[in-house]
Amino acid sequence: MITVAVFDTHRFDREALELAAAGPAPGGAEEVAFHFLEARLGPSTASLAAGCEAVCVFVNDRVDADTLEQLAGAGVRMVALRCAGFNNVDLVAARRLGVCVARVPAYSPHAIAEHAVALILALNRKLVRASSRVRDGNFSLEGLVGFDLHGKTVGVVGTGKIGAVFARIMRGFGCVLLGSDPAPDTALSEETGLEYCPLPELLGRADIVSLHLPLNEATRHVVDAAAIGRMRRGAMLINTGRGALIDTLALMKGLKNGQIGAVGLDVYEEEEGVFFEDHSEEVLRDEKLAWLLMCPNVLVTAHQAFLTREALQGLASTTLLNLREYKGAALGRESGVADPLRWLVAPSGVAS
Repeated sequence: MITVAVFDTHRFDREALELAAAGPAPGGAEEVAFHFLEARLGPSTASLAAGCEAVCVFVNDRVDADTLEQLAGAGVRMVALRCAGFNNVDLVAARRLGVCVARVPAYSPHAIAEHAVALILALNRKLVRASSRVRDGNFSLEGLVGFDLHGKTVGVVGTGKIGAVFARIMRGFGCVLLGSDPAPDTALSEETGLEYCPLPELLGRADIVSLHLPLNEATRHVVDAAAIGRMRRGAMLINTGRGALIDTLALMKGLKNGQIGAVGLDVYEEEEGVFFEDHSEEVLRDEKLAWLLMCPNVLVTAHQAFLTREALQGLASTTLLNLREYKGAALGRESGVADPLRWLVAPSGVAS
């Protein structure tokens, strides 16, 4: 049996994890006992994992060196990320402390890509404003003019699994595709006609720019003031990756001077403590986010791109697999934990 403290739990997390763990453990694998916690993981809450062998965390849990020190001291030996990104985990500290770290690298690229397309369509055809109008009995079409997607140039920044699905969808609309990625996908280029080019060139040619990158030191603020200055004036910018891919102050300036025509965000640079919570009875303290929400050409969703039944099932089943593989390796059993896509810091003796 492996006991797991699940931090930052929401109803959809609990239901998906409980469903994945409901059946008998395959092939004699260890049973998993979840202890669900609403609190986010951080230095002040790490003690809640006492008595557990593993913790399960999400995108806004803080797994820094201080937190890991406390977890390791309490006997925690594994961090299971129920997401693909791992920018919130200090992997160097985890290795030093002997704490294993695993993630879910591919749960449903369709969920994220389709949400990016939904943001584009809603912004272009001004669906939120149009819906609000007709609910108030206002059937005027003034101010609701959009544009045909067919024939427009779409820049895909990051052409991994999610970016590739997004590119295929936009190709279906008849868009011209540009791509920027340090590892070009030749098969994707041949299939969709996507043309790879340097990021500055992509920014200058694209009518729509969509970000599908992981967050690391190389990609933090990849869209900064200089990048925004290179964009085609009035272009649309979409981010369903990580909030800090965009410099928020530079984004606000680009919106104010009209350099950026529309913005769709499912992630936000300072979303921790705001997203995934109900603040409807409070004054929003984040002035930058409040300003963005007031802009008629900005659409913000609260990090929900992953939120489909299929994606949740994929997240839960792979998280469960990671936990069982860790336990099997800890007990000296044969295991497939050498998978570098999932295991960021593998159990002792297994390369990662």
